[in-house]
Amino acid sequence: MKRHLISAADLTRDDALLVLDTAEEMARVADRPIKKLPTLRGRTVVNLFFEDSTRTRISFEAAAKRLSADVINFSAKGSSVSKGESLKDTALTLEAMGADAVVIRHHMSGAPHRLAYSDWIGGSVVNAGDGTHEHPTQALLDAFTMRRHLSGPGRDLAGRRITIVGDVLHSRVARSNVLLLGTLGAEVTLVAPPTLLPIGVEDWPCEVSYDLDAVLAKSDAVMMLRVQRERMNAAFFPTEREYSRRYGLDGLRMAALPEHAVVMHPGPMNRGMEITAEVADSPRCTAVEQVKNGVSIRMAVLYLLLGGAEPAVSAPAPARTEENNQA
Repeated sequence: MKRHLISAADLTRDDALLVLDTAEEMARVADRPIKKLPTLRGRTVVNLFFEDSTRTRISFEAAAKRLSADVINFSAKGSSVSKGESLKDTALTLEAMGADAVVIRHHMSGAPHRLAYSDWIGGSVVNAGDGTHEHPTQALLDAFTMRRHLSGPGRDLAGRRITIVGDVLHSRVARSNVLLLGTLGAEVTLVAPPTLLPIGVEDWPCEVSYDLDAVLAKSDAVMMLRVQRERMNAAFFPTEREYSRRYGLDGLRMAALPEHAVVMHPGPMNRGMEITAEVADSPRCTAVEQVKNGVSIRMAVLYLLLGGAEPAVSAPAPARTEENNQA
């Protein structure tokens, strides 16, 4: 793998499969009584968050701690950033403190790239979401979840049909998923009102539809996206009721899916808008499973970026036999 993970486009098919396969090994650690590996002992991981976050920040923190790294959590609120400190000066401060990896979430698209390819910091940089640009580890955990349900360990997603529905315009999750799922061989279809599709979407490696009901019957997985009102500065659809009627997933639409199909959501959910409570709480919805898989994926990413020369999970020592004792 490269030194940084900024975009899902940074990953080749082999890179993506390596992360997914490593995450399978990391997932076994969660079943142990002691959920820790010594892999990153002595390394320092800084979670540099300029935006509010629950799942992603806690997930990265848990991943680093399970690998025995030292973790520093940085929130822009209550820090020198609120006094006007620049990203450069914040990065130089972290470098002086010996950060081996910086996990950054920023409201400005491109901030992680600027941090990674400047001379401000010497460690690895992981993009935990930048503006409306990308969120590569979310795409990896989504692919990991799909693979477990649709393909099986060690395989890609070739031939699987994935439908992503909702606010694509403001979604960094959608962008990363389109890139990564395409790399893994899946066929991706975006479904949204025209006002919630970005300019140039026709050049993305995916299909586009405005009719959710037309694509459900041939979908192996449906991913519902949250309408991100906090990023909107205009009216993108008439009413919430109208949006939910045309692009929300309810029980009737879920029944139109093939029996093996799963319903996904990156969270947080707006229940009653893009997804009903009935669907969100059904056994076919993998939202909670995605959160669990996120820790394994982020353990794999940190391990491969910072430590990956040795096996991720050591094999158990061979049992001592009487013959060995005599020797």
